[in-house]
Amino acid sequence: MGLIVQKFGGTSVANAERIKAAAKRIVETYKAGNKVIVVVSARGQTTDELIDLANELTDNPSTREMDMLLSTGEQISIALVAMAIHALGYPAVSFTGGQVGIVTDSYHTKARIRNINTHRVQKELDKGTIVIVAGFQGIDANENITTLGRGGSDTTAVALAAIMKADRCDIFTDVDGIYTADPRKVPLARKLDRVSYDEILELASLGAQVMHSRSIEFAKKYNVPLYVRSSFNNKEGTLICKEAKEMEDIVVSGVAVSKDDAKITIRAVPDVPGQAAKIFHEIARKKINVDMIIQNASIENRADVTFTVPRSDLRLALETAEKIKNDLGAKEVLHDSKIAKLSVVGIGMRSHCGVAEKMFSVLAEEKINIQMISTSEIKISCVIDDAHADRALRAVHTAFGLDKVEKEEVVKV
Repeated sequence: MGLIVQKFGGTSVANAERIKAAAKRIVETYKAGNKVIVVVSARGQTTDELIDLANELTDNPSTREMDMLLSTGEQISIALVAMAIHALGYPAVSFTGGQVGIVTDSYHTKARIRNINTHRVQKELDKGTIVIVAGFQGIDANENITTLGRGGSDTTAVALAAIMKADRCDIFTDVDGIYTADPRKVPLARKLDRVSYDEILELASLGAQVMHSRSIEFAKKYNVPLYVRSSFNNKEGTLICKEAKEMEDIVVSGVAVSKDDAKITIRAVPDVPGQAAKIFHEIARKKINVDMIIQNASIENRADVTFTVPRSDLRLALETAEKIKNDLGAKEVLHDSKIAKLSVVGIGMRSHCGVAEKMFSVLAEEKINIQMISTSEIKISCVIDDAHADRALRAVHTAFGLDKVEKEEVVKV
């Protein structure tokens, strides 16, 4: 008997028919002799609808109250999934994140898991009950409801799989695996049979929108095998696992584009030691994640500092940047929210050269200007105008030989 954690995304439980289908899949796993923990997201567009409703009331809703509001979406889903399993004649019980002891820090809307008390889950599993857990949420030390940020149900599932020492964690979604690019944007994208934790971590953080990046960090740290699979068919999905030697034979595994960032420039910052530290100390105090950073050459002992932040944090980042400008005696703050980040990822880049040259050449041929560049051992990212994002994605995908090749029909003569 094994322990399997299954996570169902919002599209997988969007309506009664899909909830019934998810319940049947859960029961099949249970009937095969496994203990089963199920993590469920809010149905369909529920979270977006709740956010829109809050924004109709106020431009600046309290983050604590947003967590109270958004956590209700998952609570609806878990109750409905439990009911669907009951209707099939099998035992199931639903719990909120707080009820199963998921304790987080107190950073509302972007909390991080501190620890999980598994006693209640284990007690139900020992009784032979299928345990249904609300994803995306927990409670802090003061018992306030917290949420883990968009995509946080993935993190809930992997964290539970890690601490419960599950045999594997299945992530059920609306696609049948991880592709070399978003198949909705690149019709010739190919499904990957296997991908390393490092590669998918980069792709997830770069807008691939298949897995929540923090969930991959958990999986890598605790070596949790992850399968990304479709809720709507029984096809083999994509295994996310530790890096294998033969993986380096593939130079680029995937291409991603993200339109979730904004660019901020603080102009004419005095070019003396310590200024960058002051800038990013203030940004960090506001819990704003910074991705790319560039500083131009000093002119008359002043330099421009440009960095990117999540578009959702742009308002707060701009307020902070204005304060920094005044404190440092800089000239002005500029911003651009109409940017996209295009990235290529592959562990084979460690041992192969020419990847940057090929990527930049493709963008040049497409007459697409590069505004910023950042690299890591297995990634190259460029900031470009978001109007060119999808065209650039398809061109780079083709250039690296990632397009799906249709099998030629064999004609017998």
